[in-house]
Amino acid sequence: MGGEEKEEIMCGIVAYYGKRNVSEVLLDCLQRLEYRGYDSAGIAICESGNIDIIKTTGKIKHLREKIDINKYSMTHLGIGHTRWATHGVVSDKNAHPHKVDNISLVHNGIIENYMDLKEKIEKRYALQSETDSEIIAHLIAEKYNGDLLNSAINTVKNLKGSYALAIISDKEPETLVLVKKENPLIIGIGEDEIFVASDLTALTAYTDNFIILEDENIAKIYKTDIKLYNFNGDPISTNSKRVKLNFQMANKGGYKHYMLKEIFEQPKALLDTFLNHISNNHEKIIFNEFENIEDRIMSSKSIQIIGCGTSYHAAMIGKYLIEKYSGLSVSVDIASEFRYRNMTPTDNQIIIFISQSGETADTLASVKLVKKNKITTIALTNMISSSITRMTDSTIYTYAGPEIGVASTKAFTTQIIILYLFAIYLGQCTKRLNDRNIKEHIEKIIRLPDLLDGVIKMNDIISEIAMKCINYEHFLFLGRNINYPVALEGALKLKEVSYIHAEGYAAGELKHGPIALISKKVPVFVIATQSQTYDKIIGNIEEIKARNGTVYAIASSGDKRVINLVDGFVFIPSVDEDLSIFPNTVIFQLFAYHCANYLGLDVDQPRNLAKSVTVE
Repeated sequence: MGGEEKEEIMCGIVAYYGKRNVSEVLLDCLQRLEYRGYDSAGIAICESGNIDIIKTTGKIKHLREKIDINKYSMTHLGIGHTRWATHGVVSDKNAHPHKVDNISLVHNGIIENYMDLKEKIEKRYALQSETDSEIIAHLIAEKYNGDLLNSAINTVKNLKGSYALAIISDKEPETLVLVKKENPLIIGIGEDEIFVASDLTALTAYTDNFIILEDENIAKIYKTDIKLYNFNGDPISTNSKRVKLNFQMANKGGYKHYMLKEIFEQPKALLDTFLNHISNNHEKIIFNEFENIEDRIMSSKSIQIIGCGTSYHAAMIGKYLIEKYSGLSVSVDIASEFRYRNMTPTDNQIIIFISQSGETADTLASVKLVKKNKITTIALTNMISSSITRMTDSTIYTYAGPEIGVASTKAFTTQIIILYLFAIYLGQCTKRLNDRNIKEHIEKIIRLPDLLDGVIKMNDIISEIAMKCINYEHFLFLGRNINYPVALEGALKLKEVSYIHAEGYAAGELKHGPIALISKKVPVFVIATQSQTYDKIIGNIEEIKARNGTVYAIASSGDKRVINLVDGFVFIPSVDEDLSIFPNTVIFQLFAYHCANYLGLDVDQPRNLAKSVTVE
């Protein structure tokens, strides 16, 4: 999320077949999915001709306390789930897995024709929960004729919506059936064992060999034999794709929280991302990803960028950069709004879709809308083989590594560096930038990791400012020009992790309403680094101070003018305005982190939030 995007927070699915203790594997995999957000959890295990269901509200640790681990040391098959309530309140009965007769399943997604199906089911059966998921279990149980695969195939014909399912039956204790429609589901292949999850993060400790299920795939796993089918029941090929991930990156590594670790990882994440797009002689920006669409990019007349939450803020920054360096017209849309507009496609248009997870529901729906108009599409994502990568004409990856903290940090800054590079690339294509300009930009970009290292070393100063601010209930963030979206992102971060109400504004809008809020109880964090609008920002600060407001500022090193005006400040080295977005962003991330930490909050799993929003 990090603000990435009626909306269900992404639940988690896991499953296992093998010789390890099934309950231990399921619990471990569920633990690795905790960052996605959930309010209940459960597992179902095939045991001695029956299916044992253990589930509870609350954290995984509460589920663990209810399970007799030793009981399942000789069992082979089980499924597990972390749920975020959509249909039905948070309760044990609404937690997954659901069991009907011999069928048990876990479900991510939303069934859109749930009420119609429920009315029919209720005439024949007494429902045990308030969920749409139980309805699916009833349908499969009704259609069960000794073949779990056929029952699933016959059931999906009745379902409208998006869903990922893992299904088991006590009549077939070594068979697992998986169904994937618009929600991610991944099979991990080990040595004589099979792992399943809705996120690679859950599986990378066990294997690096995966099958990424495509949309409308059904998998039948019998022991360790895997067969794939489409929704019509026709067999399809099983192409295993290896995905290499450094699992150690998904550990806290001695940090108190993932969020802090991931903030500190940004210098390396930027380096890993931009090195892929700079020629060896540092004279050219390269995007090998565009090999098949380069002609379309060269002839493009306009760019549109679409995202949700933090990704939307990255898109706004991209607009400033691309328009400045390429001269092309750029528009930006929130995906959840774009998909309901009457879009008029234009000739030679390119649309970039930004999604950290590659699974954001509104963003994927927007891609589908655009593809009907045959517009060139580019995905910008951090997740290999995610849904968005298979739907667009080209994919640019950020190399941020696993980001476990819900509030996006390194994924955001790597998105920005890609958009910066893309802007220079377009300027290179249009000849708006000459060779000297391009080389100067590249040299500045190469110095970014060192610049961010310097900001990270000011962590204690930022922490001290945060300590002074934790008792405020409201905050304003102000920025101008390219730093306006940075102010929006700063406010979002503070809201997400500290629950302090915060709003970001374009500083020029201060007198158009927000100035009415100024008081000692509503401090303002201002981006006052060197820029073409510096004098106007100083004017904003003076207006706030004239009304007895409290001001904290990010300023360029040695700026005494700002020091003499504000109540607290953080210095960054003097850099170009376009580069200042990176250190300014990191300062706001650290500020939000320390506020939440001082308040004793769950920084990595803020209330009501999760990493990805995968269902509308």
